[in-house]
Amino acid sequence: MKESLKPGIKYEHRFTVPPSKTVPALYPESEEFVAMPEVFATGFLVGLLEWACIKAINPHLDWPNEQTVGSHIDISHEAATPPGLEVAATVELIAVEGKKLVFAVEAHDGIDVISRGRHERFVINKDKFDARLGTKAAGA
Repeated sequence: MKESLKPGIKYEHRFTVPPSKTVPALYPESEEFVAMPEVFATGFLVGLLEWACIKAINPHLDWPNEQTVGSHIDISHEAATPPGLEVAATVELIAVEGKKLVFAVEAHDGIDVISRGRHERFVINKDKFDARLGTKAAGA
């Protein structure tokens, strides 16, 4: 981690919602999901917020040797967003506690605030993480 990794880092990431990021596309194997409204899925919203956090801090890491993994998410999903609307995900790093990073996150679709909350990520060494994952997979 670089010395520049400090609270106060802000980032905005914009993404136009395609039909492939709606509820029916989240788990196409599920007839229940397929029957649901074609709106931006909460699962993909979580991924968008994670993406924005990653983009915010990558310049402050020894990328790609150092990366981050999500460890906690606590967000609302307050409004439905149809395909074609652009979502702006804004994130701010609010705490650095050793390798734990805490973000305030919010998303807006140009009409409504669709999400707000907190997200935590941990800085990892990719090689060590992959080695532990390989050991776990071999034991399964």
